[in-house]
Amino acid sequence: MIIVLKAEATETDAKDILAKIESVKLKPLFMPGTERIVLGALGDERVLQSLNIGAHPMVENVKPILSSYKQVSREIQSHDTLVQFGKTTIGGGSFLVIAGPCAVESEEQILQSTRLVKQHGASAVKAGAFKPRTSPYSFQGLEEKGLKLLKSAAEQYQLPCVSEIIDTNHVELMSQYVDAFQIGSRNMQNFNLLKAVGQTQVPILLKRGMSATIEELLLAAEYIYSEGNTNIIICERGIRTFEKAYNNTLDLNAVAFIKNRSHLPVIVDPSHGVGIKPLITPMSKAAIACGADGLMIEAHHNPQSALTDGQRALDETEFEQFMDEIKPFIHAAGKTLSEQAST
Repeated sequence: MIIVLKAEATETDAKDILAKIESVKLKPLFMPGTERIVLGALGDERVLQSLNIGAHPMVENVKPILSSYKQVSREIQSHDTLVQFGKTTIGGGSFLVIAGPCAVESEEQILQSTRLVKQHGASAVKAGAFKPRTSPYSFQGLEEKGLKLLKSAAEQYQLPCVSEIIDTNHVELMSQYVDAFQIGSRNMQNFNLLKAVGQTQVPILLKRGMSATIEELLLAAEYIYSEGNTNIIICERGIRTFEKAYNNTLDLNAVAFIKNRSHLPVIVDPSHGVGIKPLITPMSKAAIACGADGLMIEAHHNPQSALTDGQRALDETEFEQFMDEIKPFIHAAGKTLSEQAST
């Protein structure tokens, strides 16, 4: 429930009510505003009703939280969440472009790929070190060696880096090397993993599962948020439908819908969403137009030699043209391309 206090209510009044909420094993939330103090109570609302909070002399209004995802909804927080990612920010009017190869393959490969995305204006670099693949015979990543190479390249070109985490046992290891954890589509409902990363303050890039509904996606975000980590970026990356002309069906309806229902920033991954290089730029423009806060793009210095996803990775010339074409759309949407403070 959301509890709005009267204008004359003090912080002492708020603490008194919060203590009562906590006394019945509900989770209390304290959300001071500029004009009113707002409180929240998460859990069985029938228990809260037994406290008769509405009768408190300093309570102005009590109303239920209607959405199943409580803390990530705009019912609990109306303003946009800003997520700090390295020295840059995503959310509000700040637009983030994360780009890089699917996986770290070698020192030369990650250095060259990081150089090209940095040179042409990306805000962050991404690459996988642990690669959960459909086939057990496909390249599975360089693991910790890959993390070390990614961190080294990111530091050399002064970009924050993100890499996919697939195991709860990797939290401590990966936090030494990356600025953000990516939860891939296959792990969107790996609840133990969501809880584990939720107990850190590392920014989380949460990708939508290939067959997940929007409610399931936001409830996955709620798992992370409820553990204390509020630094969550939602990523729409396409869903599996009956259409076979392209890799996935990129659901841009989801971007506008989530922005309306949740305060979390939303980015789009058109590289996996469509999987066809000529469609990446137009779908990126469409994503910007419908309110996305950023993009995630496959880019590789030599896609022909890539061990994974080379068919959808942009080379340097293509990435440069891509960035040139999307910048006017970012500006038209009233946003600014996020860049590192050191550049």
